[in-house]
Amino acid sequence: MSKDLSELMKEATKEVHEQAENTPFMKNFQKGQVSLQEFKLVTASLYFIYSALEEEIERNKDNPVFAPVYFPAELHRKAALEQDLEYFYSSNWRQEIPCPEATQKYVERLHYIGKNHPELLVAHAYTRYLGDLSGGQVLKKIAQKALQLPSTGEGLAFFTFDGVSNATKFKQLYRSRMNALEMDLATKKRVLEEAKKAFLLNIQVFEALQELVSKGQENNHPVQPKAELRTRSVNKSYEHGPEPGKESERTNRRHTDMMPTTPLLRWVLVLSFLATTVALGLFAM
Repeated sequence: MSKDLSELMKEATKEVHEQAENTPFMKNFQKGQVSLQEFKLVTASLYFIYSALEEEIERNKDNPVFAPVYFPAELHRKAALEQDLEYFYSSNWRQEIPCPEATQKYVERLHYIGKNHPELLVAHAYTRYLGDLSGGQVLKKIAQKALQLPSTGEGLAFFTFDGVSNATKFKQLYRSRMNALEMDLATKKRVLEEAKKAFLLNIQVFEALQELVSKGQENNHPVQPKAELRTRSVNKSYEHGPEPGKESERTNRRHTDMMPTTPLLRWVLVLSFLATTVALGLFAM
C-alpha cells in the first residue's frame, strides 16, 4: 500500500476494466451502432446518478476527506445532462425520463456513503469524472456521427468539459490532489473496494436497461419507459418541472429516422455505452 491512491485504484479495477474493454457491446458502439432510444435512456439514468453524486459532493465539499478534489466548475455534469435531456425530450423532460430500479440502487448507494462514509465518495468521483473526461471526446464523435446530431454540440453537452482547457494537465492535478488525501491503510482498502463497487453498480444499471429494451423488441413494440420501468422515490425530487406535453416535432422525427432496422441494433448500445465510457476512460487515466 505504498503506492499512490490513484495507481492503487487503477490496479484494483483492472479486472473489471478488462471485462468491459473486451465486451462485444463496446466494439459495436465503436462501429457506430447506436440508436436514439437507447441513448436517451442512458442519458436519463446518468442524470439521476450524477444528481445524487453531486448532491453528496456538495454536502461534503468542506470535509477534508473530499475537499481537495472538489472541482465543480470543471467536472460537474448535472447541468450538462439537463441540457441534453431537454434537447431529446423537450421542456417536459422531468416528467418523461425513467429511473429504473438498478439506477435507484446506485443512487441510494451514493446517498448512503455521502451521509455516512464520505471518504468513499472519492472512489465514485474518480471512476466517473476522470473516465468521462478521458473517453468523452471519442464517444462524442461516435454519437454525433451515428445519431446525426448537430455539429454545434446539441445533445452532447455531457461530453463537453468547458471548464477543462487541458485534460491531461487537469487529470494530473486531480490525481495529485487525490493522492494527497490523508488515509490510513484500512481506509484505502475500503476506497479501493468502493471503486470496484462503482463499476458493478454501473454495469447493473446498463444491464437492466438492456433487458428492458430487449423485452420491448421481443414484444415487437418500442420501449415505453413509463409503462415498464419501476420508478421510486428518486422521481419525487424532480417532479416540479414544466407540465407534461408532447415531444417536439424535431425529436419525434429523430425517433422515426434513427430507429434501428434489426433486433440487434435495438439493444446493442445500452451496455456498450457504459462499457465504452468506463473502459476508454480508465484506460486513459
